[in-house]
Amino acid sequence: MDQGPKEQIGKTLYGRRKGKPLRAHLAQTYQEHYARLDIFGGMGPKPIDPVALFDQAGDLVLEVGFGGGEHLLARALEDPNSNFLGVEPFENGMAKMVRAVVAHNLTNIRLHEGDAREVLAHLPKGSLARAMVLYPDPWPKLRHHKRRFLQEDTLGAIAHCLRPGGLLQVASDIPDYISWVLRHQLHVPELSWQVDHAGCWHEAFPGWPGTRYEAKALRDGRKPCYLTFQRR
Repeated sequence: MDQGPKEQIGKTLYGRRKGKPLRAHLAQTYQEHYARLDIFGGMGPKPIDPVALFDQAGDLVLEVGFGGGEHLLARALEDPNSNFLGVEPFENGMAKMVRAVVAHNLTNIRLHEGDAREVLAHLPKGSLARAMVLYPDPWPKLRHHKRRFLQEDTLGAIAHCLRPGGLLQVASDIPDYISWVLRHQLHVPELSWQVDHAGCWHEAFPGWPGTRYEAKALRDGRKPCYLTFQRR
């Protein structure tokens, strides 16, 4: 299998990894079930064989930084014929997602607690039907912009992993971050911004269930933007 361009992806993961201590029952569920759901099988990064990960064939979808997991869960429930990879570095969010997968007895989700660049570096070329980066940390201070997940190298790595016609969907309520993504996407010719009329970037993705963070942004008066890029 043709794996992702490892040498092109940065390796530094910023941001906190743990919050409040997990409640006893949540911690137990997380400890008992995470290893079997881990994309890498608890063995550390290695080449990913999507066929071996799932019991069924189907489109492969990646969500980077799923937070509390409500969006990933909704998508996996509504589309049981597709397979989903969810990546989240924050232990508390991952534990909640593990609990949800167990509660719904889902077999079409696999998870990775860590850096999404590890997953991108080990996925076969053209294996993804869709990738989603929803409300990533905007790192608003200028000196912290280098910490933003979506850079030229990660956009290139996502493009490498998308099949022709595959989609990258990005949502954010921070105008500067949206501008940042559009500027950096110009250096990744494999991705084409799908825009057909003025203001379409304020229209939610098809079947959009929303996220907890988006609801907070709307309450605070921030207007979300939704960008879709297609792999040429």
